[in-house]
Amino acid sequence: MEPHRWLPLEANPDVTYTETLTILKIKWKTSDSYSCLFLKQLGIHPDWQFVDVYGMEPELLSMVPRPVCAVLLLFPITEKYETFRTEEEERIKAKGQDVKSSVYFMKQTINNACGTIGLIHAIANNRDKMNFETNSSLKKFLEDSLSMTPEERAKYLETYEAIRVTHESSAHEGQTEAPSIDEKVDLHFIALVNVGGHLYELDGRKPFPINHGETSDDSFLEDAIEVCKKFMERDPEELRFNAIALSAA
Repeated sequence: MEPHRWLPLEANPDVTYTETLTILKIKWKTSDSYSCLFLKQLGIHPDWQFVDVYGMEPELLSMVPRPVCAVLLLFPITEKYETFRTEEEERIKAKGQDVKSSVYFMKQTINNACGTIGLIHAIANNRDKMNFETNSSLKKFLEDSLSMTPEERAKYLETYEAIRVTHESSAHEGQTEAPSIDEKVDLHFIALVNVGGHLYELDGRKPFPINHGETSDDSFLEDAIEVCKKFMERDPEELRFNAIALSAA
């Protein structure tokens, strides 16, 4: 069966997150009128918004509004990364890891949907902080899928029309022309979240969450950026990395 496929989106905090073919060539807007477009369309009040992380040095991180409850990292899927991913999976399966049952994790079965899944991971693991509209389509999706397995959540998203429509309408809101739905995209989004004092990497292409150790509300942004730096160190010749933070408005 042909896999489900959605349009790729821009990694633009105004559109809110996802992949783009020209990420480093985009002049990002900061206009409040477009901020958190995707979240608003999904029925979330603008108490939290996605903002740019302009750099990973302390002085640039200090520009990010606090608190931060999630970080989305955009990075290229390269041969080096795929080798690391395989080795990491084998190592964790052999040694095990602690993952709290309260971590909301879902698999990715839809091509080009990693940005939407990253957003779902970010919101789902901070849903106690979010202020949802009564008729929020994302709130209903989370309520319906809370007791599902990661695989069942992925299948449910395949049939959840409200999120698909919002995703595709946002694909046309970016500053670059939306590519063909069949175009191969080698950029990928993951979410980094704090659940119960541990920093988790949530990637629907992986079989399980990755526990990156202890964190706190105060240190979460810096701890998440340290994880982002490791991605960059594994591919030092690559420039296509970017991060946005889900921050209190």
